[in-house]
Amino acid sequence: MRAASLLLLAGGSLLTACTANEPASAPTPAVQKVGSCEALTGLALKDGKIDAATSLAGGAMVNLEAGKPGLPAPAAFCRVQATLSPVPGSSIKVEVWLPERAGWNGKLLGAGNGGFGANMLLPSLLMRGAVQKGYAAVGTDMGHVSEADVDASWALNAPEKIRDYGWRANHVGAETAKQAIAAFYENPLAASYFHGCSDGGRQALTLAQRYPADYDAIIAGAPAMPWTRMASAFANNAVAAGKPGGDLSMAKLKLLQTASLGQCDGLDGVKDGVIDDPRACRFDPAKLACKGGEGADCLTPGEVATAKLFYEGPKTADGKSFYPGFAPGAEAEAGTWSQWLTGKTSQHVKFGTAFFRYFVHANPDWQLSDFNLERDYALAKQRVGGDLDADRTDLGAFYKRGGKLILYHGWNDAGIPAQNTVDYYERLVAANPRAAATSVRLFMVPGMSHCLAGPGPNNFDPLAALDGWRQGGPAPERIIATKYDNDLFAYIGLPAKAGRTRPLCAFPKVAKWDSKGSADDAASFTCEAPGK
Repeated sequence: MRAASLLLLAGGSLLTACTANEPASAPTPAVQKVGSCEALTGLALKDGKIDAATSLAGGAMVNLEAGKPGLPAPAAFCRVQATLSPVPGSSIKVEVWLPERAGWNGKLLGAGNGGFGANMLLPSLLMRGAVQKGYAAVGTDMGHVSEADVDASWALNAPEKIRDYGWRANHVGAETAKQAIAAFYENPLAASYFHGCSDGGRQALTLAQRYPADYDAIIAGAPAMPWTRMASAFANNAVAAGKPGGDLSMAKLKLLQTASLGQCDGLDGVKDGVIDDPRACRFDPAKLACKGGEGADCLTPGEVATAKLFYEGPKTADGKSFYPGFAPGAEAEAGTWSQWLTGKTSQHVKFGTAFFRYFVHANPDWQLSDFNLERDYALAKQRVGGDLDADRTDLGAFYKRGGKLILYHGWNDAGIPAQNTVDYYERLVAANPRAAATSVRLFMVPGMSHCLAGPGPNNFDPLAALDGWRQGGPAPERIIATKYDNDLFAYIGLPAKAGRTRPLCAFPKVAKWDSKGSADDAASFTCEAPGK
């Protein structure tokens, strides 16, 4: 998984799991101040010790895996590496990156993973940007190492590794980072934030729900939750797309995209290849049905059925919605439907198969052909829902500490449907309207794919918005997003050419063009209630 997918995912109740599965906490060792980076080596931690601490100059290569290329350090920092074993059967790799003392801004950023975890690659991208801005940063491997973030074989009959992945790794990572910061810097930690997208978004919400004291404010992008329901939808989508005559070729995806954009691109007053609010688009793929026999410019009954499933989402046997569907407008874009939804090697095939094989059925020979939506979802919920789902709306303890939460999601996400995050936000508001009004903001990103890239402006800085808010400024109502010629380069801080800009508006508001200025300039847009 690269580019848009680089940030991928990229019967016990959650409340019970928060307490019953956690061992008694070990005492935190007393803080030992050190004079140099290297002197951190061997420092006793709550659940282990620091294995290595190395000073790196700005521009030095940071290699995360032997034999694989790294990225240059954006600034000088102390690279701290530790292995934690909070319980038998658990081994969590943690890295803490500490900027030079003179360059530290007094704050910490925790970085989330994607997919099933596997390594430090995805956290390192967020950590790299954080260090460049003067933050200390921390990330973990989620308690396991594998070749790819779609590999879940490590979970086979390994309940403690599932708990590490589900909720423990980032918590002990935060504790480790705070111990290292206390030992290395003279000044105390002023604020701590966490940012993750896809499974990292699930991790972010897990921290707010289970460990509200770990981070003062949190950014959750495209959160992969509730995990068991989402993974069940993945498997259901994969089965449907794999039926004879049901898969959608790239030519048919282009047909769908052309038709959906033709119907809905101009609804916001600007024809720019992006549907600003796909909820206003009532596109029916049946309008492309072949009138007599199969053709290149029409859809067969099987193709219509698959397209309708993808747009509407899976339904239970009684016709009720099980999980949201995907928005129209980017069906044939790189990194969207052809990567996530269609074909025998789609990400939904890989994730759905791996999850049910290793987490749920504990059977490496299990096949998608055996999947039944309602039966297998119920089993998944029973066996691992308490460790993975992260969809609770009771954030009372987080709110009470003054916690702030920014949610975001790209409307053209073909990995996790954007409507899922809208639904969760609306449930947060319904659960505690007053607290949500002062502590939660949602930003929907038109034309953005899964966490990154897509035809619309998709590079923006939620961390700056969160920091200003948490430090006493007003709640963010508008964040500027930019389209670059290389979205990934821009994301990780490498040179890229900036193009058009567009404001992202705090939900439910949407960007409205003034019909006068350039439609490529954010200054020509205001944030208004939809329909105005």
